[in-house]
Amino acid sequence: MKGTALMNHLKGETSPYLLQHVNNPVDWYPWGREALDRARTEDKPIFLSIGYSACHWCHVMERESFEDPVIAEFLNQHFVSIKVDREERPDIDEIYMNAVQLMTGGGGWPLTAFLTPDLEPFFTGTYFPPHDLHGRPGFSSLLDGLSKAWSEKRGDVARAAAELAGQLGRIAEAGGETGPGGTIGENLQLSAVADLTRRFDARWGGFGGAPKFPPDGGLALLLREHLRSGEPIPLQIVERTLDAMALGGLYDHVGGGFARYSVDDRWLVPHFEKMLYNQALLVPLYVDAWKLTKKPLYRRVVEETLSFVRRELMDAKGGFHSSLDADSEGAEGKFYVWNPDEIRSVLGTADAELFCRLYDVTEKGNFEGRNIPNLIAGSLEEQASSRGLDAEELVDRMRDARARLLAARGSRVRPGTDDKVLTAWNGLMISAFAQAHQSFGLDADLEAARGAADFARSTLMRDGRLLVTYRDGQAKLNAYLDDYAFLGRGLLDLYEACFDVDYLLDAERLARSLIGHFVDSRQGGFFFVSDDHEQLLTRNRSLHDGALPSGAGVAAEFLLRLATHLDDASVREAATRALESYQPVVSRSPAAFAATLIAADLARGPMTEIAIVGELEDPATRDLLAVVHEAPRPRLTLAAGRGPTQRRLPLLADRDSIDGRPTAYLCRDYACQAPTDDPAELRRQLEDV
Repeated sequence: MKGTALMNHLKGETSPYLLQHVNNPVDWYPWGREALDRARTEDKPIFLSIGYSACHWCHVMERESFEDPVIAEFLNQHFVSIKVDREERPDIDEIYMNAVQLMTGGGGWPLTAFLTPDLEPFFTGTYFPPHDLHGRPGFSSLLDGLSKAWSEKRGDVARAAAELAGQLGRIAEAGGETGPGGTIGENLQLSAVADLTRRFDARWGGFGGAPKFPPDGGLALLLREHLRSGEPIPLQIVERTLDAMALGGLYDHVGGGFARYSVDDRWLVPHFEKMLYNQALLVPLYVDAWKLTKKPLYRRVVEETLSFVRRELMDAKGGFHSSLDADSEGAEGKFYVWNPDEIRSVLGTADAELFCRLYDVTEKGNFEGRNIPNLIAGSLEEQASSRGLDAEELVDRMRDARARLLAARGSRVRPGTDDKVLTAWNGLMISAFAQAHQSFGLDADLEAARGAADFARSTLMRDGRLLVTYRDGQAKLNAYLDDYAFLGRGLLDLYEACFDVDYLLDAERLARSLIGHFVDSRQGGFFFVSDDHEQLLTRNRSLHDGALPSGAGVAAEFLLRLATHLDDASVREAATRALESYQPVVSRSPAAFAATLIAADLARGPMTEIAIVGELEDPATRDLLAVVHEAPRPRLTLAAGRGPTQRRLPLLADRDSIDGRPTAYLCRDYACQAPTDDPAELRRQLEDV
């Protein structure tokens, strides 16, 4: 067998996940022409392995199989092995995850697929142990069987691969059918809300049983329904779920931020990896819930989560890193768990006793003999009441103790950081920081949003086109719909937080590229990859929500909001035509399309436009903006400023202030209220509409 240094082709990659495998004896290739040409030239099947750097079972399969020299030698002899980071290549991941789900009824990572040289899958799965175990086939046996099938039953393999490829092609086409009168009506939003209500776990929050993922899309839709109808039940579901996640072990009570999901139904035991997108999607929910309820818990969670992102995921150049691993020192969660002696050694006896009582830290432990700090047990209210405090006041009293524990935790061996900067996820995080700034006015939040936006504009955006990822001085890969939709919306949110026109103009450039390169001119809607993307097995549309909101739904929302800013009917038409094309698909299972339903709710209107003419530094301008931000206003388009640059914008053009004082103009459905410089009058006008 050749030496590892000569075999492995991952050395020049920037993905931390691919670089984790650079010293494997497997002759890994990155996805690309070299590997695909070799498979065709040598007539070998492709072994495709897809994962991501924070994936626990990806690490396990690497240790057990990909570092095994015998398994590696067999792979190198009979297959062309390709390693893919799903976060860099969601286009490839989606195609072959669809194949896994068709063949097995399930999915997950590591994704294991075997393809013909024409990229058609003929066998798929997820994790395999190295050898047969408890009736589960081992990876060694699997490789042997598939190699023999390729050599001895090629016709059967080819027929199975062609049939599965045909099914994948039909899935790719399924999102583009346009029905007559295809408006996504209020009835579909109500159907989704009813479905979510039926599945709601009234005891622990969330929907269904374990494992539980933060249901950000469903919660956002329920909030939208509460704001639309005033019905209390959707808000009650949102509050119960936000409370449960924030009190459980899913939330990091020492360092802030949320883990990716809970392995149990009560949000106690997390799968400890911490993803940037979870923070980005949950923060706006807690911000809006705070606006509606003024619960101190929600504001604290927002501030601590954003502090975690700035502290542990911010790149020195301004962007945000992708994730923290679940494992450290080869053990899942080791970085995050405690025993009472460790707490006492940091806090001293008295403070440790109170902390352990509040945060469920016991000698027995609540996780494999150790403890995940949480506030589920209910002693918080009891302890607070005995001290004449409310619950959040007592938690605030423990702020210093938590800070000392965080400092002590910092001396442990840290989980690995996936330090690549992803355009799409950064777009989501820019939105989160911008919305938090609108509500709480913290300069650090605005600075973080601007830093990430400026980094993306200078490094990942070129002539209105985007690249997917940046790391180690290199930006690369032709961007996807998610990149344009999420970053475009992020720049729009940032404009409405700071009113720097350059962000709005760059959002417009992204919108023009999105419309020019992703629209399906035949059937309507958006493709996930651009018209100049490399040719893959299928060109998917990716309409339903997953771990991320649907790029198609967010694209429609972004374009609708931008069209109001620009007063541009063509941009609005691109969004409405896309939504009409999705109606047949959304109507089959509305709750799976929260992002699209939210965009459709925006399209139905009515839209509210507010233009505030005044210097941004003027306290009177800030007073008017504060009124606007008092409540969630999902159908609001907001512009502010004064001077020649601002007057380039339709909402501000030809509008003057009253006697030189900052002045607000409120319009809804093409009808405008009288301009006012009085915050109380603006509040009244907003209540009226």
